[in-house]
Amino acid sequence: MNILVLNCGSSSIKYQVLDFKGETEFSLLAKGLVERVGSDNATITHKVPSREDVFRELPIHDHSKGISVVLEMLLDPEKGVLKSLEDIDAVGHRVAHGGEYFSSAALVNEDTIAKIEKCCALAPLHNPASLLGIRAAAELMPQIPQVTVFDTSFHQTIPDYAYMYALPYEYYEKYGVRRYGFHGTSHNFVAGKACDALGWNIKDKKIITCHLGNGSSITAIKGGKSIDTSMGFTPLEGVTMGTRCGNIDPSVVTFIMEQEHLNPYEMDSVMNKKSGLLGLSGISADNRDVEGAAAKGDKRAELTHLKRCYDIKKYIGAYAAVLNGVDLIIMTGGIGENARNVRREVLSGLEYLGLELDLYRNDHVDGDNWIISTENSRVKAMVVCTNEELVIARDTMELVSRKKK
Repeated sequence: MNILVLNCGSSSIKYQVLDFKGETEFSLLAKGLVERVGSDNATITHKVPSREDVFRELPIHDHSKGISVVLEMLLDPEKGVLKSLEDIDAVGHRVAHGGEYFSSAALVNEDTIAKIEKCCALAPLHNPASLLGIRAAAELMPQIPQVTVFDTSFHQTIPDYAYMYALPYEYYEKYGVRRYGFHGTSHNFVAGKACDALGWNIKDKKIITCHLGNGSSITAIKGGKSIDTSMGFTPLEGVTMGTRCGNIDPSVVTFIMEQEHLNPYEMDSVMNKKSGLLGLSGISADNRDVEGAAAKGDKRAELTHLKRCYDIKKYIGAYAAVLNGVDLIIMTGGIGENARNVRREVLSGLEYLGLELDLYRNDHVDGDNWIISTENSRVKAMVVCTNEELVIARDTMELVSRKKK
């Protein structure tokens, strides 16, 4: 079964085609990225294993055209991997926000689309883009079933005392103001993947997963279910991120708005696009740039590195308390998988939990499912490569197969 996975942003389209022979037996046929959708100089980067990458620049004025270009590339006699659109058995879409409507993946129908639309107010940058992708795929491939997989679904098991804010209850009833959490596909995937590698039954384990990238979140998982997570009503809450501030005193928001004469949209931009590593360091939102400057003695870069690592360590401590202990701490995402200095700073000094970091292993990670704790460590620490597209493809295959039966 060939599954096309689409992840539509406001001006981008990520895609993968995976060929499933079974639930665990699959191969990647192709993947790529369309950028600057909505412009005359959009680009597509198309990658096929064991072939030379393809890069093209061309006008792509909307998502329908963008997906059309993706399909043309997949069907290209020389660069493609498919003979016809009939080779695609289903399309899986990543959708940022499913609110309280979806605790699992869903087949695309009028009801699903209506509920995604209702969640647009909760994710105004992400959900509308996903809807554009869903509608474009339906227009171009009307006979092919589509499935939506939500970032928020995995966190629907969080108890009410953990997801509620201590605001007037009417704001929850009227507007759905509560903690939703994000990166759910990643947290779920790496926890299961690690337990499989260790020969553990996830239902018996207490796990803390750290998805660290430009956007970062920490999740407490007990018995395979999310019981708390650092991102909240939006992806802004939690630890210091690339351009997001993470947790701050809410009164800081109104104070700065008053002092700087900012309206709500301008203040939102400050917190989401001008803060985090970028705002604190004054250098970059890219962890590699900040670490490079810190290594050369830049004091603000050093402060930024320590601040972000301190935030993550605080959540680990808090979630160890919530879980009443921890068996495994996982580092994943672009930074979690590649930034040894971040892992070292975060995971050092956790001996009280029973974690002993192996500094050599941490600094020489090579491959996937890499254990970076010592042999004698009671709590294991691992680097696990995430693959959200694989989760989307598997969920899509399962739902479509079930429908056919």
